Amino acid sequence: MDLGFGNWVTIHANRYPLRTALSDHDGSRTFTYGDLESRTNAVAASLSAKGIRRGDRVAMLTLNSIEMVEIYLACAKLGAIAVPINFRLAPTEVEYVLRDSGAQLLFTSPAMVPVAEAACTPETFVRERIVVPDAARRAAGDGGGYAELLNGDPARVVRTITHDDVCVIMYTSGTTGRPKGAMLTHGNFQWNAIHGLRFGAGVGYEDVCLTAAPLFHIGALGVQTLPFLYAGASTVMMEAFEPGAWIAAAERHRITMAFAVPAMWAAIANHPSIDTADLSSLEFAITGGAPCPVPVIERLQSLGMAFTEGFGMTETSPNACYLPQDDVVRKAGSIGKPVMHMDFRLVKDDGSEAAVGEVGELVVRGPNVFVGYWDKPQATAEAIREGWFHTGDLGKVDEEGFYTLVDRKKDMIITGGENVYPIEVEQAMVRHPEVNEVAVVGRPDEKWGETVVAVVVRAEGSSLTAEDLVGWTREQIAHFKSPRFVDFVDALPRNATGKVLKRELRAKYTESGATVQR
Repeated sequence: MDLGFGNWVTIHANRYPLRTALSDHDGSRTFTYGDLESRTNAVAASLSAKGIRRGDRVAMLTLNSIEMVEIYLACAKLGAIAVPINFRLAPTEVEYVLRDSGAQLLFTSPAMVPVAEAACTPETFVRERIVVPDAARRAAGDGGGYAELLNGDPARVVRTITHDDVCVIMYTSGTTGRPKGAMLTHGNFQWNAIHGLRFGAGVGYEDVCLTAAPLFHIGALGVQTLPFLYAGASTVMMEAFEPGAWIAAAERHRITMAFAVPAMWAAIANHPSIDTADLSSLEFAITGGAPCPVPVIERLQSLGMAFTEGFGMTETSPNACYLPQDDVVRKAGSIGKPVMHMDFRLVKDDGSEAAVGEVGELVVRGPNVFVGYWDKPQATAEAIREGWFHTGDLGKVDEEGFYTLVDRKKDMIITGGENVYPIEVEQAMVRHPEVNEVAVVGRPDEKWGETVVAVVVRAEGSSLTAEDLVGWTREQIAHFKSPRFVDFVDALPRNATGKVLKRELRAKYTESGATVQR
């Protein structure tokens, strides 16, 4: 029996073969569940003919596309393991993922071919590279090597797949060092889908979502794309995010639900076409990956969006916590309450439970939590202890049961013996009307141990000074939490999923001795 997520398509194709499954954002292609079943069967058969067996790894260095979703599904039907790779990585970083995962095949978009060629060194196990056409290639009638896979037998390839089988190895973003491959199972994705179906008013087969964040990231894959496939709903694919195109696609396809990271939502909220676009169909919008600035939330709410936030990690597939839209401003900064089938605890350094209002490390358990890191038993043992996944996030819970993350455990700043949590400082400073973005890091200090440094992106045309911003911040939070130094930059360093690379900031403001403005 196939209990994997590839079988979700088979079930919907048998029941509702003419229902729309996947579409391109520009309206150029639409595939029904019947189409998707035949196409993924053909790809699975072709991969099987190439020797791909249960447990074999198949890597993807590709832009978002219908084909990328099909590769995920075809691998799932075979019991193989998909390995999505961040397409913004350097060749040496891609080579590491290929070598670490032992991937045998590598799918690439045309733009990534040079990186793929450089990354496929003799030290990797890749024996074949297959080009997946991008929008330009498809328009020119060039289907790349992927087109040949569609000539495979369209009959259903049946393998015995259990909920415990690993189906995806997704590498963590590596914001603090070498990425680790989180092993996610078919059961993880099913329970994650069940959690995702309960966001907002719930998901039904008439819903339409827009996938614009990269599918190599758990947010784009797990928050809506796979839950929508589970529900038999429709997903619109964007090859790459651009705010104007996103707004046009949301209007064209009458999107009902959408996920994006905060930087994407900010770009959408600030785009000139947002005020005249008809987004009345958009019933529910959700963000994750980082705290979303309250001004962005309020701007989107003013446009009629039921906007909210969720929390999750690659290791939780990712849906773990959810903040209802009625509380998103009242409880700004909170990640909400755990989803239905997850347990949360906050643990202090001595192993005892943190009391209400006390800070402790967030540890979680549930059926959507990963089973470990690929080929890293020691890292797995450190992360999963007595059934609880230790997230490395520090948080606290209030009297109403709302959880708030105060920072990553390793990011906490200790200045003058006081603990300072950068997220708390960032959330205060971003409320300044002339601040677009801010990231806070610690800098070694002979007197205080560490001092607080704020790296700030000013609003366009702003002449805000460091002195004025520090003075304003001290009116919002305690003086010891406020930055002693401020540096204004044009942009914060980010990875492909929008997370700020604090390791780069720490290196700049500690190791390089770069000057900052008082």
